[in-house]
Amino acid sequence: MKIALGAVLLAMSGVAQAAPGTVDKLWRLDCGAAQVNQLNLFSDTQSYTGQSRRLVGSCYLIKDGDAYMLWDTGLPAAAKGLPIDPAKPMSATLGKTIVEQLAEIGVKPEQIGLIGISHHHFDHTGQAADFPKAKLMIGAGDLEAARKNEEIGKPIANWLGEGAKVEGVTGDKDVFGDGSVTMVDLHGHTPGHHGLLVRLPKTGAVLLSGDVAHFHENLDSDGVPPFNTDRADSLAAMDRFRKLAKSLKAVAIIQHDPRDVAKLPAFPQGAE
Repeated sequence: MKIALGAVLLAMSGVAQAAPGTVDKLWRLDCGAAQVNQLNLFSDTQSYTGQSRRLVGSCYLIKDGDAYMLWDTGLPAAAKGLPIDPAKPMSATLGKTIVEQLAEIGVKPEQIGLIGISHHHFDHTGQAADFPKAKLMIGAGDLEAARKNEEIGKPIANWLGEGAKVEGVTGDKDVFGDGSVTMVDLHGHTPGHHGLLVRLPKTGAVLLSGDVAHFHENLDSDGVPPFNTDRADSLAAMDRFRKLAKSLKAVAIIQHDPRDVAKLPAFPQGAE
């Protein structure tokens, strides 16, 4: 027993000491904007009465050698050019599609081999269908929800059939097997919600939030939207996100907060 335990501890020690790999480049893509005229839509404690806020939608392109991965796919292309409606509690619009932005840096849709989706909400799955050849990775709980609910599943219908290239992720997932990209389990916003940890050679660790929080005030005050799946899990996820960012000294990005846009180079430049 002592020998077996010693072997296990030695193996664990070796894993802990192994330096994680890095990917070549990370681009931030513009995947929409939303005007929220009733900010209490994002607070189950009614903390923002009378407040409004402009939010952004962001997606990310990751280059690892000749391989390309997308993280989230933003609002649907049908939202392109829609006017913001000041009378609605919230309205959204899209400036450019992902395909249009990829063309600016010479990347074709068929070069996208992998799509990671933080969660099943429409502003994160909207343009996934433009990359039908890619493998889809999404939290197992969200994949189950998409299979049960036609409205949720419609944007990713290409990956819901028999034999489709899809993986339902549980827990943390080392995407490329070398620690360079990890889907981080942050469930609570939805059953299978994940963030993404990306390691770059010059920038270091970048931690993408998904929707663990929608803006800094939410994250800083443990603010939970009323539409989250589980309040306790949401609080635990925010706590993990904050502590993970601190321990890794990561560039932490809340994907919907416009104040975080400048933390990465402006497209078409990318972080290295």
